[in-house]
Order: sequence, then C-alpha cells, then structure tokens
Amino acid sequence: MVMAVWGARLSAVQQTVQLSTAGLSVVLLATALGMVSGLQIGGRLARPERLPRLLIWGAVALAFCLALLGPCRTLLSLLVAALAFGVAHGVLDVAANSSAVRCQHAYGRPIMASFHAAYSIGALGGATLAATTARTTHSVLFLTTGAVLAAVALAAAPRTRNLTGTDQPRLSGHVRSGQGQPIVSSRKLWLLGGLAAATLLGEGAAADWAAVHVHSLHGTTALSAAAFALYSAAMALGRLTGDRLTTAFGAPAVVRAGAVLAAAGLTTGVLAASVPLALIGWAVFGLGLSSTVPCLITAAGPGGPTAVARVSVTGYLGWMAGPALIGALASATTLPTALLLPAFLAAALAALAPRALENTTP
Repeated sequence: MVMAVWGARLSAVQQTVQLSTAGLSVVLLATALGMVSGLQIGGRLARPERLPRLLIWGAVALAFCLALLGPCRTLLSLLVAALAFGVAHGVLDVAANSSAVRCQHAYGRPIMASFHAAYSIGALGGATLAATTARTTHSVLFLTTGAVLAAVALAAAPRTRNLTGTDQPRLSGHVRSGQGQPIVSSRKLWLLGGLAAATLLGEGAAADWAAVHVHSLHGTTALSAAAFALYSAAMALGRLTGDRLTTAFGAPAVVRAGAVLAAAGLTTGVLAASVPLALIGWAVFGLGLSSTVPCLITAAGPGGPTAVARVSVTGYLGWMAGPALIGALASATTLPTALLLPAFLAAALAALAPRALENTTP
C-alpha cells in the first residue's frame, strides 16, 4: 500500500517540487540506492529469531518514511527522504520474503503466487486510495496513510511471533545437494535472475511511471492514479489463479503465454496515445506478468535459500534500476518510446522462459 500511494502520487510530487523528468529520475535513483543498502542490511539481520521484529519495525519505518516524503519542497530534502524510504523498503522486503519462504515450507505445497497476490492486493488498495482522494494534497495523504499503516503494523506484532524457530539447513558450495551434486546450475541461476530482472523492471516501470504516462496524455489526477490501480488489480487476479494454472499447464507455458500478453498489451497502450487504451494496456501488462516471478523463484527453490536469494537480488536490480533507466531514456527521447523497453523485455522473457523453466515442477 505504501509503495502504491507513493507511485500513484509521484506526478504530484514532481509538480510540487518542480522537477523535470531527469530530476524525477534522480529521486528514483536515490530510492533505488537506498533499497540496495536496505537489502544488504536486511540480509544480514534476517535470522529466524529476528524475523518478527524485522517485519514489524521494517513496516513501521517504511510508513514513517512515506510521511516524511510529503513535506519535502526541495530536491535535496526529497533526495534524503527518498534514500531513507529505499532503505526501509529493502529491509522490509527481505523480512517479508524470508517469512514467505518459511510459511511455504511449513504449508507443504507451492503458495508463493498467493503471497505475491497479497502484495498486489495491497498495491491495489493503495492505488485506489490515491485515486479516491485525488483532491487531497499528497502531503496529507502520505502523512495519514503512514500513520494508519504504522499503527496497523504494530497491532499485528503478536501474530508474527511464531515465525521464529529452526531454519532449513543451508546448502554448501555453489547450490549443491547433500550428495554434492548440483541441483540448479550457476548458468541456470543467472538465466533465472536475468529474467527476474527483466520482469521486475516492468513492475517498477508500472509502479513509478504508469501514473506519469497517463498524466502525460492529459488524463486527470484520478485517471492517472487509476492506471496503477488497474495494473495492480489485474496482477492480483493473475496471481490468485497462478498456482492452479501452473499446476494445470506447467510453469513454462504459463510464463510464456503471460509474457506475450504483457508485451502486446503494453505496446498497444503506449503506441495508441489514448487514455482509455493506456489504462487497458497497463492492466493487460500486469495480468501477463503476474505469475512470472513466483515461477522463477520456485524454479530456483531446489537449490535452497542461497539460490533463491541470488535470483531475488538479481531480479531487484531490474526493479531498482528500471524506473531511473526509463526516466533517462525518456529525457533522451520521449516517455512513450522509453516505455517500449519493458514491452521488449517481456517479449524476450517469452522466448527464454521454456529454457529457464523446463524442469520446474508445479
């Protein structure tokens, strides 16, 4: 919800601080650099006995940083707040993913797509909130949302205590089994990580540029915020059905078909230069990408926590660098041209998915 509120009102932040497209890209880059640090900090702290505190205080810190972003009126203050925002996001991300892996292991069957659906539902809630409060200043919205979500996180603290306990044994070497034989090769892990980076670049583009894109087509503030809401709703729908589709048709077929759909949807929405088609394009893009990351993480799963971590970190490089890269491309060309990059990467994902996921079990 925090990330969606931030992304949906990014155009208002840009106007208030009077940032150019290049200036906004610098702010997004500061957020990305903060997240790199946060991921490293979270990785060092993510031990079973620390997970409850890391989850709760990571959530509180992220909500607090959202509130800090509201009053910023200069580029310098915005950069400092964005850097802290990224650190909190990285720490919370590690805690949430570590907890999800533990829950899936205890549950006994793949449910990772459902966890990602919960993220999308939260994003939908945040984007909807931003759209329905279009007449409220972003400063008030950031402060109110941050305060409420921090209180909710603190109230949830008792429910996280059972996340502690004995963790799964770590695998030694370069992703090997107990008999010393490779389970997932390093080459396949790099391929999975690269595809995750391509996918998350698209997700980051939607979070930070969907609203700006619709606004550039002369869409109202409410319609601009609705772009990410529709994207999130479509992604949540895809992820709620993702586990069943993967079981029925297999991960390679589901990811390939989704990637083709995503590439076609975003390309149409960008080239049409129409607000309604842009909204539809972002929704189709979200639906197409919905099952990709859960399937990629599942494919790395046989290699243990080390393999999953490697794919996740590589993937987040795309999430962090993507929005800033699109901003730089938009400054050199146009925003619609820059937004063709995620569509191109989705097409590449469709071509490489069968090879990366060929032995993935549903």
